Amino acid sequence: MPKRNKRYYKFLTPWAVCDIKRIMKILRGLIFILFFSVFIALGQKASAQTPFERKIVVFKSGISSAGKSAFFLRHQLSSVRELRLVNGAAISIPQSLLEKLVKDEAVLRIDPDVEIYATGWFPASTLARRLRPTPTPRPTATPTPTPTPISQTVPWGISQILADQANNVSSGSGIKVGVIDTGINRNHPDLKGNLAGCLNFISSFGTCEDDNGHGTHVSGTIAAQNNNFGVVGVAPEAKIYALKVLNRKGSGYLSDIITALDWAVTNHLQVVNMSLGTSSDVISFHEAVKRVYDAGITQVAAAGNSSGAVIYPAAYSEVIAVSATDKNNNLASWSSRGPQVDLATPGVDIYSTYLKGTYKTLSGTSMAAPHVTGTVVLLLSVSGKCDLDGNGICSPVEIQQRLEATATDLGVVGKDSLFGAGLVNAFAAVTAP
Repeated sequence: MPKRNKRYYKFLTPWAVCDIKRIMKILRGLIFILFFSVFIALGQKASAQTPFERKIVVFKSGISSAGKSAFFLRHQLSSVRELRLVNGAAISIPQSLLEKLVKDEAVLRIDPDVEIYATGWFPASTLARRLRPTPTPRPTATPTPTPTPISQTVPWGISQILADQANNVSSGSGIKVGVIDTGINRNHPDLKGNLAGCLNFISSFGTCEDDNGHGTHVSGTIAAQNNNFGVVGVAPEAKIYALKVLNRKGSGYLSDIITALDWAVTNHLQVVNMSLGTSSDVISFHEAVKRVYDAGITQVAAAGNSSGAVIYPAAYSEVIAVSATDKNNNLASWSSRGPQVDLATPGVDIYSTYLKGTYKTLSGTSMAAPHVTGTVVLLLSVSGKCDLDGNGICSPVEIQQRLEATATDLGVVGKDSLFGAGLVNAFAAVTAP
C-alpha cells in the first residue's frame, strides 16, 4: 500500500483529500478527549479516596458565634455539628487539612471523634466459652428470644440486690433516667408505660427504635413495669428517656454521646446510664462528663469486659463504675477491674426485655450497670436518704457515698479493685439511717 504522502494524495480528488484530513483531525480530537476524561476520572477517584477523619474541634474561650462561623467559612467546612458542652463542634475533614486547623487562632485543640461501643454483651449460652476484648461488637451467635411470659418473673439480679424489697418503700416514681444506648423497643409491653422520651442522636431523620437489642435490655433492668407479666425492673415506675447514640451494630461516635449528654442536662434528667465505652481517654469526653456532673446528674457506666483496665467513661472519677458479679457474688472472669471500680452488681445471665416485645438472657457489665442506675432512681425518690449535707439536694457525690456506705462488702475487707465498695444493696440504700 502506498505511503500517505503528497504523492499518495495526488491520486485522490480534492474532496477526498479534505475528507481524510477532516477525519484525522476528528480522531485526534477524540483521542485527546478520551485521555483527558481518563485523567479527570482518575483525579476524581483519587479525591474520593482521600481519607476523611472525624474530629472534635474545641474553640478557645471567648470565641463568639460569629467567630466560629468565620472559622467554618475560612476552611470551607459545611458538615458541622455543634457540641455545646465542650464549646466545640464535630467535623469531618481530610487528613491534609488537620495541621492547618490546629494552627487556626480560634482553635484550642482538636480531639479525635472516637468510636464508642456497647460494652460487650454476651448471649448466656456463649459466655462460658467466649471472652471478648473491650470494645466489643455485637456477638455473632444469638439465641432465640423468649416470648412474653404469662406470669411475671423477678430476675435473679433484682432479688440479689434486694430491689424487690426496696420497692415496698419506693418504686422510683417520677424520676427521670436517661438510657444512652441503642434506643428502645418503644412498644414493648413491659416498657412503653414508663417511656417518657425517645430521641435519635445519630441522625436527625432517624428513628429512636432499637435495632440492636442492647438498649432495650438495659432499660428493662432499670425500669420494666410491675404489671404481673414479663419481668420487673429495679425501679418499675421510673421515667425512661431512651437516647439513641449507637447503631444496629452497637457502635457510635463520641460526638453523638456528648450531644445526648447535653440534652440530658438541658432537659433536667436526674441520672443517666452508659453501658458503653472506649479504651481512649479523650479530653472532650471527660470535659462533657464533668459538666454533666456539675449539673447534678448522676452518671453510671459499665466497667468493661476485657478482664483488664476499666474503660471510659467509667474510669472517670465523676462516673460510678460498675463491675459484674454472678449468682454466687463472684466477680465475672471477664469483668474489668481496677481502682476506678466503685460498685459491683449482677451481670451474668441477666433476664430482661428485648426486641419485638420479647425477653432475653444476656451477660456483661452492660447488664450490671443498670442495676446501679435503678438503685440511684430509688434513692432519689426517697426523701432525705441521699441529702447528706442537709441542703435539700442529692448531689452525685452524695448518692455515690450513700450507695457505697450501704453496700455489702465483697472480696478483701474494704474497697478493692474488683468489687469497689461491694455489692449494691437497694433495700439498705433506701431504708438505713
